[in-house]
Amino acid sequence: MEAFKIFVTIMGIIMSLGYYPQAYKIWKNKTSTNISIPTFVIFSLGTLTWLVYGIVLSDKPIILSFTLGVIGAWAVLILALVYKNK
Repeated sequence: MEAFKIFVTIMGIIMSLGYYPQAYKIWKNKTSTNISIPTFVIFSLGTLTWLVYGIVLSDKPIILSFTLGVIGAWAVLILALVYKNK
């Protein structure tokens, strides 16, 4: 069971890091033309909900994974809104 918890934590971190290349691309190009803002609203609220859930449960894998996810998803959303029409 401990090995599975480690695996889940690693996969959660890897999945959460998936937001960062998109955020970087928006920031670098100063445009978010092809980004779906409703999708990233859902992702941002979803990751925040999971983070709060992890905190309530004191579940370290969920907290670690979704802390990175919250930062990444919200970064994409904010950058997409800032560079929406540019």
